[in-house]
Amino acid sequence: MGMEHFKDAILMGKTTLGIELGSTRIKAVLVNEENEPIASGSHDWENQYIDNVWTYHLDDIWRGVQDSYGQMVSDVENKYGVELTTIGAIGFSGMMHGYMAFDESEELLVPFRTWRNTITGPASEQLTKVFQYQIPQRWSIAHLYQAILNKESHVKNISFLTTLAGYIHWKLTGKKVLGVGEASGMFPIDIKTKDFNKVMLAQFNELIVSNEYTWKIEDILPKVLVAGDFAGVLSEEGAKLLDVSGKLKAGIPLCPPEGDAGTGMVATNSVARRTGNVSAGTSVFAMAVLEKELSKVYEEIDLVTTPSGDLVAMVHCNNCTSDLNAWVSIFKEFAVAMGMEADMSKIFSTLYNKALEGDAECGGLLAYNYFSGEHITHFEEGRPLFVRTPESKFNLANFMRVHLFTALGALKIGLDILLKQEQVQLDEIFGHGGLFKTKDVGQKIMAGAINVPVSVMETAGEGGAWGIAILASYMIHKEEGQSLDEYLLKNVFQGKTGSRMQPDPKDVEGFEQFIKRYTKGLEIERKAVEIL
Repeated sequence: MGMEHFKDAILMGKTTLGIELGSTRIKAVLVNEENEPIASGSHDWENQYIDNVWTYHLDDIWRGVQDSYGQMVSDVENKYGVELTTIGAIGFSGMMHGYMAFDESEELLVPFRTWRNTITGPASEQLTKVFQYQIPQRWSIAHLYQAILNKESHVKNISFLTTLAGYIHWKLTGKKVLGVGEASGMFPIDIKTKDFNKVMLAQFNELIVSNEYTWKIEDILPKVLVAGDFAGVLSEEGAKLLDVSGKLKAGIPLCPPEGDAGTGMVATNSVARRTGNVSAGTSVFAMAVLEKELSKVYEEIDLVTTPSGDLVAMVHCNNCTSDLNAWVSIFKEFAVAMGMEADMSKIFSTLYNKALEGDAECGGLLAYNYFSGEHITHFEEGRPLFVRTPESKFNLANFMRVHLFTALGALKIGLDILLKQEQVQLDEIFGHGGLFKTKDVGQKIMAGAINVPVSVMETAGEGGAWGIAILASYMIHKEEGQSLDEYLLKNVFQGKTGSRMQPDPKDVEGFEQFIKRYTKGLEIERKAVEIL
């Protein structure tokens, strides 16, 4: 597209803006009518550990939002020589879950408790039993119930409970709403109604009835919306809050605020049933869009929804590439000591590709990548561990292969519940994150681990800010009756190149042999935690 086309789109308000508040970076992305990023801005930030709670101060939230927006505006001016005063639609996304409780005066009652806090164990356990539905510690309802169990005085004064994305949206529009994907991390969703589960709402009210609060749970939760719904407009106060220069006009429509899981699904084109995505970096998680509900509750599997309200099973593991990266760094040290070139990208590529030369089941080697605890395999602490027998085929190819395999070991245990016990059918998984940067290698290992075709899209690196900008675009550009997955296929990903890899039967069989060894050897890892 030509420069004049972009200028016209900006001046006529045909662009859409997405802003996502991640755990270490806030990013703003402006996209054109073709859903291509044309300008961006970002702001780095860090959570603070105050009084045993991981939190972000409200001032830091707004400073970050304003800075990322301001940088995006500067990017527009530098690239296109035009002043940004209006936008076709805006969307906000943020880290899911957590706890932001406000009173009638719209004052925050306690510091924002983020998803990272693991202080709601008793509440999580009790609610899972009452609802017969997995309630992880990071969910908003677990935070609320733990505050009730702790007899925290602020609870009686709650008027509104929301998430980070919901808070930003509320302050900019006055609307207390959430997208269904984000809402599904607050309280369980009924996928038939695409709203909070009424039976469970009643169960929760009954559970806390003796406290005699003036509110019921349904009174303090946001209204649930689905992708494509109109979620309010930017108010005069909101425009000044977002754009401190005062140039942005009020009245811009906003799409429902979403969570980072939902925007990740959009950015990887994995919102349709029988698809999913895997994000593999320091930690790893897989999300599979289901055709029906699971037969029972599994503590290893969280249930959320797509931005359209379809049920999603999520397997999250704390450990993925940290131990693998540490071993690669050792090889870099060796290269430096030998006076050789130590280019990390070349070292990664060489070692990753070497793994493809190894025995299918890693030659009898065993490794655990547990830098931290791993709930899938019931570890509160971890110890990175490498084990072999005198008979194992100990060579470089098998050594690298076993560390790539173990990076996905815990994930496979969780996914096997879905794919083998629950017979979930997946036509394709989309991979993104550091594990997939070396061409073909991580993709081939992942396909072997789960026996599902794995695709890597060129656009996967665009991230969640782009994802929420697309949701804003979907709201104003969708055709009558056009579903989100249809819109993505036609308007966003059509013609986009990517690579799709079928599982190699040898890799599949090799991973099955490895995972049997991995499961049996967990006792060795437990002993290591006790001893070291």
